[in-house]
Amino acid sequence: MDHGAIREGEVHETRHRITAIMAAASGNLVEWYDFYAYSFTALYFARAFFPNEDPTVQLLNAAAVFAIGFLMRPIGGWLFGWLADRKGRRFSMLISVLLMCGGSLLIAVLPTYATAGIVAPALLLLARMAQGLAVGGEYGASATYMSEVAGDRHRGFFASFHYVTLIGGQLLAVLVIFLIEQVLTADEIRAWGWRIPFVIGAVAAVVAMVLRRTLHETTTEASRSRKEAGSIRALLRHPLPLLVVLGLTVGGSLAFYTFTTYMQKYLVNTAGMPVPVATRLMVVALFVFMVLQPVFGALSDAIGRKVMLIAFGVLGVVCTVPLLNALGQPMGFWPTLGLVLGCLVIVSCYTSVSGLVKAELFPIEVRALGVGLPYAIANAAFGGTAESVALSLKSSGIEWAFAWYVVAMVAVALVAAVAMPDTRTRGHMPGRVAPDRVAAGGTPVR
Repeated sequence: MDHGAIREGEVHETRHRITAIMAAASGNLVEWYDFYAYSFTALYFARAFFPNEDPTVQLLNAAAVFAIGFLMRPIGGWLFGWLADRKGRRFSMLISVLLMCGGSLLIAVLPTYATAGIVAPALLLLARMAQGLAVGGEYGASATYMSEVAGDRHRGFFASFHYVTLIGGQLLAVLVIFLIEQVLTADEIRAWGWRIPFVIGAVAAVVAMVLRRTLHETTTEASRSRKEAGSIRALLRHPLPLLVVLGLTVGGSLAFYTFTTYMQKYLVNTAGMPVPVATRLMVVALFVFMVLQPVFGALSDAIGRKVMLIAFGVLGVVCTVPLLNALGQPMGFWPTLGLVLGCLVIVSCYTSVSGLVKAELFPIEVRALGVGLPYAIANAAFGGTAESVALSLKSSGIEWAFAWYVVAMVAVALVAAVAMPDTRTRGHMPGRVAPDRVAAGGTPVR
């Protein structure tokens, strides 16, 4: 046996796997950057599309258009899940990043209300619908592809880069806005500078498309041509995995949005932290959160995804209320950062393995659809509404109830984690079983 040749083959395979992960992840990063760039620039462009003199009304209108993006996600989850199972993961990911590119480019060149009247906000709404559709489809296709290409031994580690790029897109959007604010005046940003992040997003999407064209397909012609491929009817034959994905996403998405996108507003509005300080704190926290993903992904390879998700559920149920209560009190930068990072460590037990677990629950012919559709539904209903629920409870004088709402939804995720199988050995991708006991399509033979 030529051990040198085997070693060389393993190195080549690892290099190829890393290249594929990076190419797939690039599009994921760009799509989430584009999606969040809207949220962070709305403060500047709201008046350009919504002429009401009240700035609050302008922001509410811009927020409503942002919410439309979440409502489009379930449609994107179904459409691109079907495409990924029927036409291939590579094809689906190329179309989704192309659609996101078009949405960003449209926002970048939109006329204002003063120039085009009601057509301007109508086009903005159309662009956001396209972006919501794209990002709704991106999750299922990219999470599935990265899980399939990751291989057996380090699948948790490699697949965790799905959330590395998801968090990275959010972080990149914050950093771009921060840099623009350092270079341009507020008036310049309101006049034209708000368009820059969308131009960057459109250009980056083109680069991502070029990289994704180099990807190899992880499905076979046989699996794609099956009658049940990408079918809702076939998906419904897997009720337990569907309920598990819904349950995990209900708690996981709510916790993710609570401790990332909403946290900055919570620190400002509840704890009284100055906006610039809260922004800097969240930039640091998001960077650490991003770096934690492969660490926790590698840990899941050692102890199992089920254990990780149960840890998320237990810690989330026990710690959410005291952590949010503590963060609602005025404190210095470093104590607050420590508490926020404590929250994000708990959430990392979910985010680092969530896409992989969902992919491992379904057979190859409905895998992308099974990952994308229930995720998009639960994410739109609970993740996308996290901020509005929190602010509504605050305005009603019962802000304390939001922490218990998060606890209740994390408890749902805990039930789902307990009910699910250990996907390393009982999932629909080869786990720690002998290669000759793996059937076509990646299903372990028992």
